[in-house]
Amino acid sequence: MTPLRRIALALVWVLGMLAAPVAAQAQAEDGALEALVAQLPDGNYGDREAVIEAIAATGDDRAVGVLTALGEGELQQLKSNDQVVRVVYADRTYTAYDAITGETIGEIGRRDGSKVRVNNSLRRAIRAAVAQLTLGSQDPDKRLLAAENLLKAPDPEMIEALDAALATEADDGVRAAMGTARAAAVLVSDLGTDQKVAALDRLGAEGALSSLALINAQLENEDAEVAAAAVRAKELIEQSKALWDLGQNIWYGVSLGSVLMLAAIGLAISFGVMGVINMAHGELVMIGAYTTYVVQEIIRNNAPELFGASLVIAAPLAFLISGAIGVAIERGVVRYLYGRALETLLATWGVSLILQQAVRTIFGPTNQEVGNPDWMSGAFELGQMTITWNRLWILVFALAVFLLLQAILKKTPMGLQMRAVTQNRKMADAMGVKTGWVDAMTFGLGAGIAGLAGVALSQIDNVSPNLGQGYIVDSFMVVVFGGVGNLWGAFAGAFTLGIVNKFLEPYAGAVLGKVLVLIFIILFIQRRPRGLFALKGRAVE
Repeated sequence: MTPLRRIALALVWVLGMLAAPVAAQAQAEDGALEALVAQLPDGNYGDREAVIEAIAATGDDRAVGVLTALGEGELQQLKSNDQVVRVVYADRTYTAYDAITGETIGEIGRRDGSKVRVNNSLRRAIRAAVAQLTLGSQDPDKRLLAAENLLKAPDPEMIEALDAALATEADDGVRAAMGTARAAAVLVSDLGTDQKVAALDRLGAEGALSSLALINAQLENEDAEVAAAAVRAKELIEQSKALWDLGQNIWYGVSLGSVLMLAAIGLAISFGVMGVINMAHGELVMIGAYTTYVVQEIIRNNAPELFGASLVIAAPLAFLISGAIGVAIERGVVRYLYGRALETLLATWGVSLILQQAVRTIFGPTNQEVGNPDWMSGAFELGQMTITWNRLWILVFALAVFLLLQAILKKTPMGLQMRAVTQNRKMADAMGVKTGWVDAMTFGLGAGIAGLAGVALSQIDNVSPNLGQGYIVDSFMVVVFGGVGNLWGAFAGAFTLGIVNKFLEPYAGAVLGKVLVLIFIILFIQRRPRGLFALKGRAVE
C-alpha cells in the first residue's frame, strides 16, 4: 500500500469519526420529533400544549409544518396503526401525508382516522411555537412571517425571544416588523407605563390598521398617561387611514379614467375630423372584446401554452377587425350623410342595433368568459392601498395607445392630412388632400382604437352584446368636456371625470354620481362651449 493511499484512508477514518456524533445527534433529534408528534393525540388540551412547547424546543425546521397542519385542523391519527398523519381533502378524496416528511401515504376513507383537536388556547400556543421556530430561521421571509404572526396574536411571553431576535437582525424590513410585534406584545403585558407609552407611540406612528384593536383596548386604561398615548395613537392611525383612502380613491379614478380615455379617443378623432356623432362606437368596442374572446377560445382548444400571450395576439386583430368595420360604416352609410347631424345619429344608432343583433345571433345573448393571463391576475399592496395587476396594465396600455396615436398624428403624412381636414376641410380639399380618403381612414382609425378599448375592457367587464352601451354616453361626455377633436382634451377629460366619479360615488351612489357629473358638464359647456382644450383653425363657420 502506497503512503498516499494510507494517508487517504486515515483522512476518511478521521472524517467518519467526526461525522458520526453529528449523524447520531441528527438521528436522535429525528426520533425526538417523531416521538413528540406521536404524543399529540394523547391526553387533554393542557397535555397537548405541553407537547407543542416541547416540539418548539427541538428547533427542528420540520416542526413548523407539523404545527401549522395542527393549527389548521389537518392532523389525524390513523385507526389502523395509530400513526399521526396530515390529511388533505380535495376532489372528494382524503389523502394522507406523513406529518413530518410530507411524503404521500395514499388515499384513506373518511372514517379511517380521528382528528387531533385544538381549541383557541392551543391555536395561540401553536402560533407562539411557530414564531419561536421561525424567528431564528436563516430565511428572512420566514422571520418576517413569524413577526407578522406574533403581531396578529401578541404574546407577552415572546418579548424576550423578540428582543434576542432584534439584537441580531440585520434586515431592516424584518427588524421593523419585529419591533412592531414587540410593541403589540408590550401592550398585553404587565410592563410599566413608560414601555406601554413607547409602544403606543410606535404603533401610532406606523399607522397600521391592524394595530387599532390593540390601541382601542388601551383607551380605558386606568393609567391616564397610557390612555392619553392611546388617544394620540388612534388619531394618528385615523389620519393615516384617511390619507390612504384618498390615495385609493384617486387610484380608482385613474383606473376608470384610463378606460374612459381608451373608449373616447377614437370617438374624439372621428367626431373632431368629420363632425359625425357615431352612436355605433360602443358596438365597435364590443367587437374588440369579442375578438379577444374568439382568440382565447382558439388558443384554449389548440395551443393552451400560448394563453399568456392571448392579449398580445388579440390586440392587433381587434384593431384590424374593428377598423375594417369602421371603414365599411363610413363608406356604406356615413359619407352620404355629412352635414346632417340628426340623420347621421339615427343611421349609426341603427348600425349599432344591427351589430348587437349580429353578435347575439353568433355568440348568444349571455356573457362570454374571457380570462386574465397570469401576468394580469392578482393584486399587490402599496402601503394600505390595493392595486390590481389587470387595471395597472390597462393604464399602461391606455397611455401607450395615447402616445402612439399622438405620434401618428404629429409625425406621419396621414396625421398631417387629418389635422388639416380638422382645421379647415375646404382649404385642405383645395390643396389637394383627398378628404374622402381621410374621412374613411380617420373613421377606421377611431374604430380600431375602439377595438383596442374592447380588448382592455374584456379583462375587467362582462363580455356581452350590451358591453358598449355602458361606455358610449361617458365617451361623449369626455369628448365634449375635453374639447371636440383634441386628444389632450380627451386625455384630461377622461381622467378628470374618472376621479370625480369615484369621489362622488361613496356619497351620492353610482347613478346619482353620473347625473351630477352630467349637470356639471352642462354648466361647464355653458361657460366654455368648446371644452377644456378648443381646437384652433382658420375656418369661418
